[in-house]
Parts: sequence; structure tokens; C-alpha cells
Amino acid sequence: MTSSAFLTVSELVKRFGEVVAINHVNLEIDPGEFFVLLGPSGCGKTTLLRCIAGLEQPDEGRIVIGDKTVFSSDDDIVLPPGRRNVDMVFQSYALWPHMSTFENIAFGLKLKKMSHAEIKRRVDQVLSDLGMDGLQKRFPFELSGGQQQRVALARLLANQPPVFLMDEPLSNLDARLRLDMRSELKRLHHDAGATTVYVTHDQTEALTMASRVVVMDKGVIQQIAPPEELYATPANLFVAEFIGAPRINLLRAKPFSDATGNRLQVEDFSIPATWLPDREEVIAGVRPENITLHTDEAPDTVQFSVYAVLPAGPEVFVHVVRGDITLVVRMGPGLKLDMDQQVWVDIDASAINYYEVEGGELVAPST
Repeated sequence: MTSSAFLTVSELVKRFGEVVAINHVNLEIDPGEFFVLLGPSGCGKTTLLRCIAGLEQPDEGRIVIGDKTVFSSDDDIVLPPGRRNVDMVFQSYALWPHMSTFENIAFGLKLKKMSHAEIKRRVDQVLSDLGMDGLQKRFPFELSGGQQQRVALARLLANQPPVFLMDEPLSNLDARLRLDMRSELKRLHHDAGATTVYVTHDQTEALTMASRVVVMDKGVIQQIAPPEELYATPANLFVAEFIGAPRINLLRAKPFSDATGNRLQVEDFSIPATWLPDREEVIAGVRPENITLHTDEAPDTVQFSVYAVLPAGPEVFVHVVRGDITLVVRMGPGLKLDMDQQVWVDIDASAINYYEVEGGELVAPST
């Protein structure tokens, strides 16, 4: 059976001595997709990207780019980076310090033996697209961090590879410039139509830019999904806790039914449930925005005390406590609350996900 994927990784394994950095990873990345590898430091995401680029040689598995097998342990195929038709932007920008902006961008084009006229046309075009007209003669030390990043991107765009590989390209920029560059990168990806594989540890970057995200931990894929699905229905507790700021609320609960319907018993109180998992005990996960606070008691609400109020411009994060339980609530700025004030918590039962107590896997409704 043939695959429509443009980039395929099959049963890939990479070891560094006793450490398994990539553990039987399988990916199918569609043509033109913005595919993000996300996870904490040491999860294997950069190693995987370097294996695709040919900068690291895996121990096992297969990598296919387009219709070309670039690595296969079974068939003893190992193509060098220059024959993989990919280009990469590094976290450190990797600009030649002794070359001007023009020369840095033109370097790869000269290796392809392009005519001077075509090289000039491509370099001038990408610099114009990136808003860097007039900087052709400047050296890297004469450029800001954002300008250096644009030069690294311009070099990639000028080469026009079908696959863009990006290793945390925005992590060295300040917060404001990082936000601007996310928008630029998303637009450049759209205009170029190239398949993009992007590494980051920043979940906001991943959720705002990706068409699909793969979350990794300890060399193993935890979940592959579009950003909206990843946020709404994390596949396990690792993904649930890694994705989302502020953090997800996790409550150990026992499902039961009474005259009022389905419920979850959480320590000394219970809350409504839309369905009951077939488990004696579960971990219930609910996002901060799926909790509402009331200053007066209402049906099916639970009394808590305000522990801290954290205004954040257009939204407010409120920490509320009851016994040993702390909940984080995301709300608008309209409701004024005081420290230690009594409030009543209303949890949206339809937004609760259930997870196994042992293993942490998502429990799906029975069909």
C-alpha cells in the first residue's frame, strides 16, 4: 500500500551508548504540512530532526523523503545531508561571520553552480520578502538577533528546498520579536508551500503555528494531533500536564450514580458527570477555563476559598483551595475577588477528561 505522506519515518531508533534517544518512532508527514516536534529538553525531538537531516545516523529504521529512501538500516542506505533535498535553520543561526548578508544567503546557491544573475535575483527577492532590503552588505556582527534570524531564514528560502527543517529557530529572540517572527514564519510557510518540520519546547509556539503536533517524552511519541485536539483531549496525563498554561486541574475521583444522576466523588464533595467511566477510580482533568466562579451558592457548585488572584491583562487566574485541593481558574477581569473570600466553583462536566490512575492513559467513553 502506498502512502500519500511526503516524509515518512518508520521504526526509527537512535542510541547514544546506553541511552535510547529515539525509541521506535513512526511518523507520516503530509506534503505542505507544518509539523511540530514538541517536548521537554532531552525528549529526543532535536535528535529526530537531525536524523531526518542526515546530521545523525540512526541505529535502526527507515526515512523516506518524497520518493527517495534517504536512510534504511535493512537496505544499508545512508544518504549524506546534501543529497536529501532538505535545508535546516539552527537555533544558533549558523551564519558565516566573515561573510556579508548577501554572501551568507548566496553560499548554498553558489554550490549549486547557479548563474550570478539567478543568485542575485533570489537573494534580493527573499530579503525583500523579509523586510531586509538594504542590508545585503552587512556582516552578522552588524545585525540584531532578529535580523540574523531573518538571514538564516532567507538562506533557507533562497535554496527553495521541498522540506524545511527548523531547530528552535526563535528561542534566542526576546518575547516581542518571537511573537512577530511566529507570524512571519507561518506566512512564509504558507507562501512557500514547503513541508516544514519544526522543533520547539515552547507549547505556545507549537499550538499557534502547527497543523499537527507530535508530543515526545524520553524518545517515545506520546500523541500526534492537531493543536485543538491536543489541547482538548490529551492522550495521557503527560500530554495533559505538558500542554496548557496555566496547568490543567487534576482531581482523583470515584465515579458513582445517585438520584441526581452521574457524579464524581472528590474527597468531601461531588460534582456532576456527563458519563461514568467503568473504573473504580480515575484522574479527572479539567482546564482552568472550564471552571466558573460564583460569589453566591448555586445548584451543583462547591464552596472554595480564594487563595490568590493573579491579574494578567485581559484575563485573571484565580487559585482557589478546599482542604488539600487547589484549583486554577481562568476568567475574565469583570469579577472582583478578595484574598480568602468564599466562592462557589462550577465545573463544566462536559469538558472533563478521565485518565487511568495507573499508567495515566485517557479513558474513552464506551460505545
